Amino acid sequence: MNKKQNIYWYCQFIGWSLYAAINLFFFKLSYGTNFQDILLFLIWLPLGITITHVYRYFILRFNVLKINLFFQIPILIVSSLIMSILFFIINISIVNLFSQTTEQIDLLAATSKILSLVLIFIIWSVIYFGFHFFDNYKKTEIQNLRLEANTKEVELNKLKSQLNPHFMFNSMNSIRALVDEDPKKAKIAITQLSNILRNTLMMHKNRYISLEEELVLVKDYLELEHIRFEERLNFNFNIDPKTLALNVPPMMVQTLVENGIKHGISKYPEGGTILINTIKTEQYFEIEIINTGQLALNTKSDSGVGVENTTNRLELLFGKKASFSLKNLDDKNVISKIIINN
Repeated sequence: MNKKQNIYWYCQFIGWSLYAAINLFFFKLSYGTNFQDILLFLIWLPLGITITHVYRYFILRFNVLKINLFFQIPILIVSSLIMSILFFIINISIVNLFSQTTEQIDLLAATSKILSLVLIFIIWSVIYFGFHFFDNYKKTEIQNLRLEANTKEVELNKLKSQLNPHFMFNSMNSIRALVDEDPKKAKIAITQLSNILRNTLMMHKNRYISLEEELVLVKDYLELEHIRFEERLNFNFNIDPKTLALNVPPMMVQTLVENGIKHGISKYPEGGTILINTIKTEQYFEIEIINTGQLALNTKSDSGVGVENTTNRLELLFGKKASFSLKNLDDKNVISKIIINN
């Protein structure tokens, strides 16, 4: 038997034993009892279990639990009445069978006894139906959570799939600019690109990677871009050692760095600088990417794929625990800031 069946039989035995014992106790207080009376009351235990178990069989056989609550209520009441009458008739029959004298059935007393039994069977039904209601509610909730998780996973995979083509396009443009100008540097760039793509393909299998792994990719990417921009691109890292082992979405920092170069530094003849800062406190983990540039009034059209992608991925993975902002730091620099609360 599984766990639910064990609970069912324990409740059946304990519930009907308690009912028989309570009735026997009050009967003894009122009339006194002998051994035969005790045996007759003990018959209530298997009788109650048998009737309700047969009732349970019909509930499951005809899928009553799946019927609308509006229709379950009259079924519950009618079934309780039928079980009460059946219990009463069988009980009287057994009493007459074992007694030396035949017990006369008083209509008023019989009605009162049946109505009291109806209440018992209604309580049994409410407990049984209630247990399954909450059990099914829990299953539905788990199903919804799984569906939500699957939906998020699909959305994350969709967002990840946006990164590779976007990254490839920009990287290939960098290499193309070098093919005629400096073939030797172009070969180095192709090797670096190969290393980056190999790492990104491995990273895309995971929902999270360590910041340290992410920064290796970022450094490779910046080295690749530095071949194209030369003195026009400078970069610096100010990394809190406590943040290196923390988890981040793959390519999150890289896409923001790429975004800063494409929409910021590349537009300035003199170039600019990328600065990456991280900090870890007891309350939160923060990543800052500062790049030369200025956001236009319409920041959405001037921010690129990386910004929207980062916002969506953070929301899917961390919910309200994470936030992302992009704004002008001063009249020369733009700051992208990611905060992930503990």
